[in-house]
Amino acid sequence: MNSAPLVELFSSIQGEGPHVGRRQAFLRFHGCNLSCAYCDTVEPVIPTHCRAEPEPGSGFFKPLQNPVSLAAVMELLTGWRDRCLGLHHSLSLTGGEPLLHRDTLLRWLPTLRSLFPIYLETNGTLPESLAAVVDDVDYISMDIKLPSASGSPPLWELHRNFLEVAIRRELFVKVVVGIDTPPEEIRTACLLVRDVEPSIPLILQPVTRNGVSTVPAQLLLRFQEQAARILTDVRVIPQTHVFLNLL
Repeated sequence: MNSAPLVELFSSIQGEGPHVGRRQAFLRFHGCNLSCAYCDTVEPVIPTHCRAEPEPGSGFFKPLQNPVSLAAVMELLTGWRDRCLGLHHSLSLTGGEPLLHRDTLLRWLPTLRSLFPIYLETNGTLPESLAAVVDDVDYISMDIKLPSASGSPPLWELHRNFLEVAIRRELFVKVVVGIDTPPEEIRTACLLVRDVEPSIPLILQPVTRNGVSTVPAQLLLRFQEQAARILTDVRVIPQTHVFLNLL
């Protein structure tokens, strides 16, 4: 549990959700329990090396042998923190699905959190794993997977169970929408969130290709109006890092 299969460790700007524009350290874990149609981080095989930026935001990477040790991660992150105190808002644990590595996170999070607040990006389908680590997490970015956009089977009950745990931390929910998203799926997602806590921010994120939204503007506005009839904080935020050409 002192090492884990990682894909990359880099410093960039958060491009999604209500923390868009903040500088973060990103720690990308390998592996996911889903296979969404719009996924842009497919890594079917554990890479032999994780690529890591020695200097934050440099765009220059050095290879670290997989699995990567906590000591190696801490050495890099400590250097980033000391280089510019206050630059990084938090450490984003992303993937893949970080919660697949629950046992590793149980061991790593208290140490990682000594450097930066922990920002968990998750597909919201592993509530038991979240419950094990939630006390060492500060922010949760949770996806609700709409079957029409993700290609996944309905996951409503798993998402509900996950929300009931995640509400203990600062939380927002992200829903990826496409041109074929049926209104009833958005309604179901909104009612699910409302039943747990209606003030949870909901982010509608249009599917993008080549840095351009594939969802017409008027359709996004209709989706937002529909969701706002149920929830109190509904925002439309695309993947801004894509058109900024950032990781």
